Amino acid sequence: MQYLLLIYRSEAELNKMEPADRQKVSAEYGAYTQSIVQSGHFKAGDGLQPSTTATTVRVRDGKTLTTDGPFAETREQLGGYYLVEAKDLDAAIALAARIPNARDGSIEVRPVMIYK
Repeated sequence: MQYLLLIYRSEAELNKMEPADRQKVSAEYGAYTQSIVQSGHFKAGDGLQPSTTATTVRVRDGKTLTTDGPFAETREQLGGYYLVEAKDLDAAIALAARIPNARDGSIEVRPVMIYK
């Protein structure tokens, strides 16, 4: 059985961190990742761009509605994710609009972090 481990963090607190502290946390993530790769537990993982890059998709009465940034009412919780390849945000939104729960929930579309 595979598990998706969603890492929630305060972006405001992350932005306040000193560069040395960020490097320390990055090294800890590197060590953790290496350990789960070596143990055979690692399947896939990526960081996400900041929540300001997100687009939320809803379908209401057959119309696709988008909202910049994340949006979840308190009654909605993250229940899973699809990793898709799309040529651009519009193509990703079209894919998100076809997910069945777009009709009664919301689908957040977020670019994956690119490490250089």
